[in-house]
Amino acid sequence: MKNKTGGLLLIVLILTNAGFAQQSNGVAPKATTAETTLSFRDIPELKQAFIDATPEDKKDNIAVGELGIDGGDKAMIIKLSQEIADNKLDPNDSFLIAYQGKLIFESYYRKGRINLPHFQASATKAYTCLALGRAIQLGYLTMSDLDKPLISFLEDLDTTKFVEGAEKITLHKAMTMRSGIRLSKEQRKAFEKTPAQLKGQKQVQTFLEHCAPITSASQSFLYQDDPRLVMQVIEAVVPGTAQDFIKKELLDKMGITTYGWETDVNGLPVSASRSSMTSRDMVKWGILTSNKGKWKGEQLIPEAFISKATSRILVTGDDDVYGGGKDVSNQGYGYYWWSADLKYKDKSYFSVSAQGGGGQYIILIEELDLMIVVTSHDNDNSTLQIVAERILPAFVE
Repeated sequence: MKNKTGGLLLIVLILTNAGFAQQSNGVAPKATTAETTLSFRDIPELKQAFIDATPEDKKDNIAVGELGIDGGDKAMIIKLSQEIADNKLDPNDSFLIAYQGKLIFESYYRKGRINLPHFQASATKAYTCLALGRAIQLGYLTMSDLDKPLISFLEDLDTTKFVEGAEKITLHKAMTMRSGIRLSKEQRKAFEKTPAQLKGQKQVQTFLEHCAPITSASQSFLYQDDPRLVMQVIEAVVPGTAQDFIKKELLDKMGITTYGWETDVNGLPVSASRSSMTSRDMVKWGILTSNKGKWKGEQLIPEAFISKATSRILVTGDDDVYGGGKDVSNQGYGYYWWSADLKYKDKSYFSVSAQGGGGQYIILIEELDLMIVVTSHDNDNSTLQIVAERILPAFVE
């Protein structure tokens, strides 16, 4: 199974042991001030799951509606959420559905709190992708730059010391996990002992001095830390820092204020993992992507970039589909967004998803204008299969 944890301990929202979970029109559970300072292990569990088919309008830039009235089979989704609460299905942490631009279902379990960010693990990669797209929209990069050597954007490098083929690494290759950089575990451990050589662009310098030569053969799909290269480019081309740029140009614009985003050893925002978002803020990232880069009428990211990022650039195979099952096939990869066909009866629906270890998902099905957001703590989840088997019928029947 692919490891999407990025090597960190996940803060996740897990299921309740309370058993019966009733549909609620009350107030979604919030973390208290004390709870927000606790480690994940110490957050007390909810006594009862919260399930709401009429999500509250919180004036947070998310339109809301009502399950059944604004789309979906209410009985099917409530039954599904009840089974989650009863521990009959994957131990989801939160489960939300947006349809035709409206949030129509919202639920939290065990340690779930509506205002508590939880680690996104590798779903962070999708946010890094969108940050690069924002840099393109503002003119700091162009779409044609995606096919230029990545090292051409980094001015502090001594290219004379690089291994052969370093110029073969383009932004496009790095965005599709095909940089071709191959470093042994022993090399990486040695680098960690002298973190000074990993600060700023020295990290890229170190990697490209000590890795094996970059060849056409080595530039095959490998799920590793290529996003670090992309974050280095963002840092190099935008005014100020990448951290400030992401906050000002994406998070602030979407009204994402309750979040976390750790700093990597290189001094930049961690690009492959270690961000934390509330489930509703995950919906916002999904809205931005499903709206082809538009947010409240403003084009934050070029439509052409979104289309490319969420396309099936690579077919990665069906041997081990994360969250998959019998109705999930043709797994692919774009710019840090996964894709798969989800089958219901005789029809398959193309889905794209941001995915993170432990079971974090933002799943978009463009044909149905449907979004599913899930947080979990179980790497052995079957989330995509559940979407195909239990959620698609509620929106296509």
